[in-house]
Amino acid sequence: MVQDRRRNRPNILITGTPGTGKTTTSTALAESTQLRHINIGDLVREKKLHDGWDDELECHIINEDLVCDELEDLMEEGGNIVDYHGCDFFPERWFDRIVVLQTENSVLYDRLTRRGYSGAKLSNNIECEIFQVLLEEAKESYPEDTVVALKSNTIEDITTNVATLTDWVRNWQPSS
Repeated sequence: MVQDRRRNRPNILITGTPGTGKTTTSTALAESTQLRHINIGDLVREKKLHDGWDDELECHIINEDLVCDELEDLMEEGGNIVDYHGCDFFPERWFDRIVVLQTENSVLYDRLTRRGYSGAKLSNNIECEIFQVLLEEAKESYPEDTVVALKSNTIEDITTNVATLTDWVRNWQPSS
């Protein structure tokens, strides 16, 4: 896809089931690369970019159009790490790398339980990871050569992922 304006710095989407380490990875990567970390959940709460609350899943119902409108200028500028558990509503042109973090079910179950997840919210997220829903969503939404799945079970995995992504950012060149 041809861009109207070329970015000097890449945009990265870090996605995955809740509890896979998106925010931890994004924060460390932002520190390492000096890219801007945008946590979509925080943005939605701060700017009220939602259509209310879902009692069953205990989360805001985000308004995808409002989120995209809010991010448009920043994304065109480049130099962003977007951290969110979904990816199919973001424009393809925004991202140069899509990272899908994956965690073993037993590790993920423990993380989510510690967060207080239970019932439908816990079950839905574990099933999402088992069936690799977010990896499939990423592959269907973006060019396959931009999508990478990374294991995120331990602090060592996160450290390795941040180092790998930092190298990728340092070597990134705008597309011609």
